[in-house]
Amino acid sequence: MTMAATVRTVLSFARSTSNTFHNPTQISNSLYTLSSSRPHFSTSSSSEDDFGEISDDKFKKWKNGGGVFHETSCIDTTAFIDVGAVVHSECVVGSNVRIGSGTVVGPSVLISHSTKIGFNVSLSNCSIGDSCVIHNGVCIGQDGFGFYVDGDGKMIKKPQKLNVIIGNNVEIGANTCIDRGSWRDTIIGDNSKIDNLVQIGHNVVIGKNCMLCGQVGIAGSATIGDYVAMGGRAAVRDHVSIASKVRLAALSCVTKDITEPGDYGGFPAVSIHKWRRQVASGFAVRGV
Repeated sequence: MTMAATVRTVLSFARSTSNTFHNPTQISNSLYTLSSSRPHFSTSSSSEDDFGEISDDKFKKWKNGGGVFHETSCIDTTAFIDVGAVVHSECVVGSNVRIGSGTVVGPSVLISHSTKIGFNVSLSNCSIGDSCVIHNGVCIGQDGFGFYVDGDGKMIKKPQKLNVIIGNNVEIGANTCIDRGSWRDTIIGDNSKIDNLVQIGHNVVIGKNCMLCGQVGIAGSATIGDYVAMGGRAAVRDHVSIASKVRLAALSCVTKDITEPGDYGGFPAVSIHKWRRQVASGFAVRGV
């Protein structure tokens, strides 16, 4: 089920129940469109502008924590929304979720049960799975870095209209950024762990049980398999595919597809044994 369909289903369920969720009293009109085969949507609520700023009195104080929420959002009564946090229109917040001060949850975001969100986090155009940990300063769902040059030499922005889908039991370190998709959703698989200061570009798909160390950078439309580990400051160029069970040494740069499991290192990344020979040869040439 797509994120849009999930949000619609949960909102419908919440309106039919009496206790578990805060029941929406007024649902703004939603505009549903199709891009490729995936639906996406935006809300046309009069209470928020394009960047989600509060502009009227449809925001209420949440009793458990003191944050504010839009009256069309759907929030489990066990959720904790700290003072200074804002939950915008038509969001779905599951049971035992904790949202820290300064965090902004944009329109139509879905946060599943038992997920913990730190301070000053920005969530938009995304769904977050069960039992995730989102550390301070993380930004998820903002536009990707996509431009083209027109006939006059001007930079023109490419549309960034899709979403980010975070799986279950994912941990995302402080100040990491994950961009929304343009031609496919950006996806982080179940049980993957991402360190601080990692950049994940638009349309990137990362499999299950991956580990990305600090300052890793993955350019747009890369595809990463399951059980992949990347050392600190490793880089992956755009549109590259990496097979499952690959390990990249720190400071490596993947410039072409890696099709076989194993250990790789260097710039450009090669098998770890070849890279070590390259390093040894370099020392020998310099007389080290």
